[in-house]
Amino acid sequence: MPVVTASDLVVRSLSELDLDGIVRIAEKTRHRYQPDLWEDRVTFYLRRDPEGSVVAELDGDVVGFMLGDVRSGEFGLEEETGWIEVLGVDPAHGGLGVGKALGEAMLERFRQRGVRRVRTLVDASMPEVKGFFERLGFEADQMTPYVKRL
Repeated sequence: MPVVTASDLVVRSLSELDLDGIVRIAEKTRHRYQPDLWEDRVTFYLRRDPEGSVVAELDGDVVGFMLGDVRSGEFGLEEETGWIEVLGVDPAHGGLGVGKALGEAMLERFRQRGVRRVRTLVDASMPEVKGFFERLGFEADQMTPYVKRL
């Protein structure tokens, strides 16, 4: 499959009108239909940072999304930090450069806002996600995630 060209793909700010496309992608990738969960997430990110999340459109259809924001004070980090928290690409468009276009757009938006560090967390059981972020130039950080099960 060819890589989607910049002229084919439109990466733009997230809007509430993208909810149906995001729900569709999440259902395909997570195998669960959860419109209420995604409505809450989209609303949260739009309120928290209206320019912090992006979607990718191809021929007018949402084929990918990336949710994130810029904030400080998380985990004792006082610097303004970009966070990428959720990535979704329609499997029918996987391997075509949609994720890369989303990531590059997010990083550029963060850069334009003066952000010098962008962080994300990757589940060790998802090596393809780890590889995706490494290809974007991410590297392991000194922060170590901890969990306590209750």
